[in-house]
Amino acid sequence: MSLTLASTGEATRGESALGRVLGSSSETDDETQKLSPRLVRLGEPVPKGGGVRKIGDPYVAAGETVVPREDADYDQAGIASWYGEMFHGRQTANGEIYDMNALTAAHPTLPLPSYVKVTHLGNGRSLVLRVNDRGPFKRNRVIDLSRRAATLLGIRKPGTGPVRVKYLRPAPLDGDDSFEQAYLASQPWYQDQPTRLGAVEPGLQARSERPRDG
Repeated sequence: MSLTLASTGEATRGESALGRVLGSSSETDDETQKLSPRLVRLGEPVPKGGGVRKIGDPYVAAGETVVPREDADYDQAGIASWYGEMFHGRQTANGEIYDMNALTAAHPTLPLPSYVKVTHLGNGRSLVLRVNDRGPFKRNRVIDLSRRAATLLGIRKPGTGPVRVKYLRPAPLDGDDSFEQAYLASQPWYQDQPTRLGAVEPGLQARSERPRDG
C-alpha cells in the first residue's frame, strides 16, 4: 500500500512510508498523511501481477523495527485484520494493484509475492493467499487480509480473528491465481455454500469501511 506524506510531499511505497507514519504517534493524524492515488477506480477490472520480487529494507512500525526476510519455515499463530475499499485500486508494496476482491494479503516480513496458508483457529476454515503487500502496522497482528479473504474466513464482520499463517512458496509474478482458486474450490466448507461465501461483493461506502488496523 502506498502513502504520500503531505507534510513533506515525499511519495514512497509500502514499508518505508508506512513505517515512518505509523511508527510515531505524532504523525498518525489524518492531516499529515494521505493515500497514494487510486490507479484503478471502483468497479473497474484490477490487473493481476505487474509487480516485482521484493524483500525490502527494515522499517519502523508502531515504534518497533521490522526486518523483512526470507523464512521458509515461517509458521505463526496470531491475530489477523483486514483492509478494503479505502486501499482498493492503489499500489501495493511490491508494485501490484490492491484488489479487495482477490485472494491476497499483506504481511510484515515475508518476501513479496509469496503464497501462505491461513487457517482460522476458531472455525477451521483455511485459504491459500498471495502476499503482495506490507502490513499490518499494529502490534500483535500477524497478517492483513483482503476483504474477500476476510469474508471467506469469517473475519470481516468482527474485524479481527485468530489465525495460523504458514509460508508455502514464492508466488508467480504474473499474478496467476489458479492455485489459490483451486485450493478454495477444494474446501468442504466452501463447497457447501459457494454462492453466499464466494461472490464478489459490491463496494462498501467509504464512510462505513473498517480501517485495516481496526
